[in-house]
Amino acid sequence: MKKSILLLLAVLSTTFSCQQSNEETMQQVGFEINKDGSKTALVAGDLSSVAVWEKYIQAHNERDLQTIAALNSSNFKAYGPRGEFIDGTAAHIEFLKNWFGEANPRWSSKFLIANAFKDKEGKTQQWVTSGHDLKLTVNEETVEVVQIHDALIVDGKVKMFNVYERVKSEKE
Repeated sequence: MKKSILLLLAVLSTTFSCQQSNEETMQQVGFEINKDGSKTALVAGDLSSVAVWEKYIQAHNERDLQTIAALNSSNFKAYGPRGEFIDGTAAHIEFLKNWFGEANPRWSSKFLIANAFKDKEGKTQQWVTSGHDLKLTVNEETVEVVQIHDALIVDGKVKMFNVYERVKSEKE
């Protein structure tokens, strides 16, 4: 009887501990600082978001505008390193057509990190932070920059991303 009670307790303990949300059991990797200065825990995110972002970067390198458009969410937005703001997929595709022709950008990914946090409404947001070397051809001259992207992935689509950039040092 004593063994049966211990077994039952072990099963119940396992059952209730497994009912915790994944986010409660995920490893905290940092925090987001809110406008009011409060902090929200960042945890390891879903790696399927990384796969979406990898496919997105690959489509850019292949000039596959159809795949890029298909991977954008219906309310897509992008913020560029020099204050550019792109609102919507049609504006994004038009921007890319021009930029691909003018600068021939080519990305080489260096890292991709999945991270997540709960927003004010309690909904989990999946982000990918990634680093890339980017080669541009401007007036027949090659320019190399380093970029960091923060991309919000929702339901397998790119909802928004920010780009931060600096010119690559000669010593790199």
